[in-house]
Amino acid sequence: MTTIDAHQHVWDLSVRDQDWITGPELAPLRRDFTLDDLRPQAAAADVDATVLVQTICVPEETPEFLALAARDPLVAGVVGWTDLTSPAVADALAELRAQPGGDHLVGIRHQVQGEADPDWLLRPDMGRGLSAVASAGLAYDLVLRPEQLPSAVVAARARPQLTFVLDHLGKPPVRPRRPDTWAAELRTLARLPNTVAKLSGLFTEADRYAWSPDRLRPFVAVALEAFGPERLMFGSDWPVCTLAGEYAQVVSASRELVADLSQDERTAVFGGTAARVYGV
Repeated sequence: MTTIDAHQHVWDLSVRDQDWITGPELAPLRRDFTLDDLRPQAAAADVDATVLVQTICVPEETPEFLALAARDPLVAGVVGWTDLTSPAVADALAELRAQPGGDHLVGIRHQVQGEADPDWLLRPDMGRGLSAVASAGLAYDLVLRPEQLPSAVVAARARPQLTFVLDHLGKPPVRPRRPDTWAAELRTLARLPNTVAKLSGLFTEADRYAWSPDRLRPFVAVALEAFGPERLMFGSDWPVCTLAGEYAQVVSASRELVADLSQDERTAVFGGTAARVYGV
């Protein structure tokens, strides 16, 4: 069994700022995080490979990530960024594929969660961009707020040829701070066969100082019932997860959350789904 962490990040603040790291709550993240930091932790947790995911919406980051993947066997794939609203999006994707390490490009993501418009995914220029992603044979990662899930359903239904990967289960209300329509919206999205989801990011959605697998279990149960193990993949969300626990804790707790599944089902969650969806 090859274990794949389908969602992790790196950044070097001397190269560019991560302008989303603001305030005292996120202060522990205001330092560099590299693959050299992650590698021994991944090895200790029996994680064999990762998918490196974009952090900010700038064109320079993705070529850097692709070059990193080309020289570091820990990274099996890169989910990058390009301006999907640009008329030249197809050319931009082709240029990324031609970069050193371009064969590691497996998906594209935009920080939809930062867009004020809940229907941002449904803009005509964004629709053209999503079609270009599909034509390039890539997946599209969704990082969004629960109230944006309905527009994700419309976008995914309109493009059955494109695989949509829901990051962090759509950020469920683990801490009760908003109306809970999440479960119903998640089930609606999951009814579309071209959608999958990541068991990632839940630890920082919970109380970071008092979370437990039991607190997260009801949300994972909804995801398992909606998508099934064959359409779910584990992701650590390292280093963001370090706000709530060390890498080993996150991996161990994630394994505990699916411990009642069969061996084949656990294999899907911890590697098989990511390998199939991202082609890594």
